[in-house]
Amino acid sequence: MQKNDVIIIGAGGAGMMCAIEAGKRGKEVALLDHAKKIGAKILISGGGRCNFTNTGVHPGAYLSQNPHFCKSALSRFTQDDFISLVKKHGIAFYEKKLGQLFCKKSAQSIIDILVAECREAGAVFHPETKITTVKKQGELFHVETNRGGYTAKSVVVATGGLSIPKVGATGFGYEIAKQFGLEIIPPAPALDGFVFDEKLKKELEGLAGVSLDTIVTCNGVSFRENILFTHVGLSGPAALQASLYWKPGDPVSINLLPDTNALEWIKSKKAKGSRAEIKNLLLEFFPKSFAERFCALYLPSSTPLANMPDKILDSLCKKLAHWEITPKGTVGYGKAEVTRGGVATDELSSKTMESKKVSGLYFIGEVVDVTGWLGGYNFQWAWASGWVAGQYV
Repeated sequence: MQKNDVIIIGAGGAGMMCAIEAGKRGKEVALLDHAKKIGAKILISGGGRCNFTNTGVHPGAYLSQNPHFCKSALSRFTQDDFISLVKKHGIAFYEKKLGQLFCKKSAQSIIDILVAECREAGAVFHPETKITTVKKQGELFHVETNRGGYTAKSVVVATGGLSIPKVGATGFGYEIAKQFGLEIIPPAPALDGFVFDEKLKKELEGLAGVSLDTIVTCNGVSFRENILFTHVGLSGPAALQASLYWKPGDPVSINLLPDTNALEWIKSKKAKGSRAEIKNLLLEFFPKSFAERFCALYLPSSTPLANMPDKILDSLCKKLAHWEITPKGTVGYGKAEVTRGGVATDELSSKTMESKKVSGLYFIGEVVDVTGWLGGYNFQWAWASGWVAGQYV
């Protein structure tokens, strides 16, 4: 039986950050992970360059049953703190857009930083370690694995969520929480593309690969970025962001002309006596395939603009500003960036990330019901929540 001060289950971003901070405080830390390779999800993130944080991180960019829960951790370990760590190791990075920071070379750089800091702090990695049971007896936790047993006064669950199972994601963290009587907010895939039903798929057939600058709104929350039509539905940053707020049956509204008042634009063309077909006029904003398909769906005829009744133009312009679709679902955990839901924040201390019911048991990162926008926000939650727990384990 190996004795430790802290056992961290999951050697991803949050787990390693916690190990670094606990190790700095002189704690003996064992990082247990069932995978052979450390940081697999970090490695594939951001197209292999890891969007490791965002310069504009703020609590409003996070979805949770308790929107205030994330404030404490995010204020105590900020994006600037993580940027300083990246600079300390001489890693080149750049801002892509909307505050998103990426490594110039490879996501492996972020893993290398965290591993180096863990080792400097004395934390020990135990890869390919599959946990069979976690029990608490008295003040000590007993963790049984395929490599023997471990004991510690503190156990930190940093197992992530269910998204991207091909890199080893499992629901093990939720199982531990349930075992100890903690409430789970039902998990769901998030930051993933929408899937259309057969009717909508047929109506929009042939648009796969078309990208448009739009404003997408779902349940009162709007995002201005591109959408991308796929063979099965809708992807692109704006759609992925909206999926965080979407639940089955909810409509999604798309403003296809975010910088233009469609009705004023089309009426000015008509006042000038334009005899062009509307699908051709829309080429000013859209690729030909989309302009033609949209008009085929929402215009009763190919009448020249000059002869088109105002009532029909009004209806079309409303569609351009508020094109409402109802997705059948989302792509699912296979491609979802993150998992929404998780260990209920009411069960945890926002100051320490410790369970209110079970002393010495902590939950950090994606396994907790705190989910951020696309663009580095979820990594910042991993760093911040891991850092916070590392001060108290």
